[in-house]
Amino acid sequence: MRRSYSKPSPLEKANKKGFGWELRPGGMLVQKRSGHCGVQNIAQTMKVSVSFGSYLHEVTVPAQATFGELKRILAKPSGLEPCEQRILFKGKERENNEFLYIVGVKDASKLVLVEDPASRERKMEKIRRDGMTKACEAIAQVRAEVDNLAEKVLILESSMRGDRRTPEKEITVLTELLMVQLLKLDNIEADGEAKAQRRIEVRRVQSHVERLDMLKAINASPFNKSDRCMNRFDVVAQWEGFGSGLGCRNTSRPRTPSTDTSNKLNLYE
Repeated sequence: MRRSYSKPSPLEKANKKGFGWELRPGGMLVQKRSGHCGVQNIAQTMKVSVSFGSYLHEVTVPAQATFGELKRILAKPSGLEPCEQRILFKGKERENNEFLYIVGVKDASKLVLVEDPASRERKMEKIRRDGMTKACEAIAQVRAEVDNLAEKVLILESSMRGDRRTPEKEITVLTELLMVQLLKLDNIEADGEAKAQRRIEVRRVQSHVERLDMLKAINASPFNKSDRCMNRFDVVAQWEGFGSGLGCRNTSRPRTPSTDTSNKLNLYE
């Protein structure tokens, strides 16, 4: 006698194997959902170590992130814009559109970050330009102060030619002020055009210091002081004689004794 039996449905077969399938309205067979499915569907993250020079940055990124996304995350800790970054993994530079997991990046993987050479060169050029501008501004400030001191040196020199007694302290103070400007120039780091301007100002300050040293030596010399006093008394005497009418008498030649004797002989004749 033939026995009849019903063939098990695909749903019954799946449930027996423990897959947990269910039949949705409309005849669609789907896997049963549980409360843990939402946790499993959340995108996983991983922590990677990125070395940049002497620094080591540990960042957390999505497991399905690209290298372009990793560069945006590294922009803040590294101080480099994404376009200035190059990321190396396993000795090869990776493109922005490559996925981390596809090339083998896993949790605790190590990557290397380097700065783009063209970007580094642009930064160095900007630093040089800014440094030159700063040096030129500092030299200009020193130049203005030296101009002011140079005027005082000229006034001092003119007063000494006019035989005005100059205190030695006044010369010493001017010399010290010029030496301060010389130290300022020495502390300015300059290249190119700024270096040439600094050299010119150094020579200029040195020339003023040498003039002050010469004036100090003249001012301390008693011989030169007496010469200036004699010149002053000569000028005063000439002006006094001219005012009293004695200037012409002083300039006439005195009569010789022979002339007086001949005149006396003529009187007796």
